Amino acid sequence: MKTAQEFRAGSVMSLQGQPWIVLKAEFNKSGRNASVMKMKLKNLLTGATQEPVFKADDKFDQVILERRQVTYSYFQDPLYVFMDEEYNPVEVEKENLGDVLNFIEDGMTDVCEATFYEGKAISVELPTTIVRTVSYTEPAVRGDTSGKVMKLAKLNNGYELSVAAFVEIGDAIEIDTRTGEFKGRAKN
Repeated sequence: MKTAQEFRAGSVMSLQGQPWIVLKAEFNKSGRNASVMKMKLKNLLTGATQEPVFKADDKFDQVILERRQVTYSYFQDPLYVFMDEEYNPVEVEKENLGDVLNFIEDGMTDVCEATFYEGKAISVELPTTIVRTVSYTEPAVRGDTSGKVMKLAKLNNGYELSVAAFVEIGDAIEIDTRTGEFKGRAKN
């Protein structure tokens, strides 16, 4: 058990029987009032957020999450199946993947990180930068070089994003998975 004032951003606490990650924690003591902790929490199972205020000496259980490296294997509706380093299948429900779904495609070799709560995989994170191939984009307009010119491109899994005007069909591009933005042409 830890008191509320011992939790910092990035800690995971048990609240109402569910794991909540602390996104922001702020200690506040004013005048004759008791000291309080203002927090911003995100539920790791549902994705819901809330901003409760606790007394600084309220006690909560700290949750230690297990993390393992996994690679994508296949989709079996409604589960996405990954394999860990010992080739054990790790099933993750579609709604728990969030924005990761935009970049999952058959044959991808990116090493991801799965987070487990009570033995069940609850989320998967991609590496910060991934490389994908452009399956379709319009040709660049000749002479349109003023400013930062962007155009839409479609990846092999159907996801569309804005890329620089010089990108062509078949190019490998780097994507920042935190923002979903084009970073540049991949180096060979």
